[in-house]
Amino acid sequence: MRVRPVSLDGLVDEIADELISREPDSWLRVAVDGPAAAGPGRLADALVDPLRVRGRPAVRVDTADFLRPASLRLEFGRHNPDTFYAGWFDESGLAREVLDPAGPDGSGRILTRLWNAGTDRAARDPYHDLPPGAVVLVSGPLLLGGGLAFDFTVHLELSRAALDRRTPPAEAWTLPAFDRYAQEVDPAAFADVVVRLDDPRRPAVVLERS
Repeated sequence: MRVRPVSLDGLVDEIADELISREPDSWLRVAVDGPAAAGPGRLADALVDPLRVRGRPAVRVDTADFLRPASLRLEFGRHNPDTFYAGWFDESGLAREVLDPAGPDGSGRILTRLWNAGTDRAARDPYHDLPPGAVVLVSGPLLLGGGLAFDFTVHLELSRAALDRRTPPAEAWTLPAFDRYAQEVDPAAFADVVVRLDDPRRPAVVLERS
């Protein structure tokens, strides 16, 4: 594997520069994919202001707000990695309420939250009209390879040792899902940007895989 070390600020600037170079008059759907231990939400949040300064408004969406109802998520137990892999997130809701409306022929009216996991009820948030040129930043795990329509993808990668080390014990049951994701989807093989984050203070952009 060939990597290029980069600072956190430098990584954000590089991604922001790449995003603003793409079709400035259309909406852009961006996935920031990675396990919670890699902090995809933190990276997506960090992109908001740099994009705004560069002239493109950004809208944040997190898949934690697009869960399926608990009756479906927990049908086979609270700690079932297969359910986490294939049945935890409401991908059809994410497509219907965010990605399709933000697509080339979409209405531009999106929901940034569909489900309130705390109450296990619909979030009842209002729809938002995307401003011209908006970048929709969607963060979460297991986002790639399932047919979701993204225009640009960032995959945050951890070695299995780093993933084991940085995953809280209460969430260790999810680890087999990430093994399956790496084997069946191999997101690092096709993401637009792959970032190695074994040390969160020292990211590295993957240039070539061995």
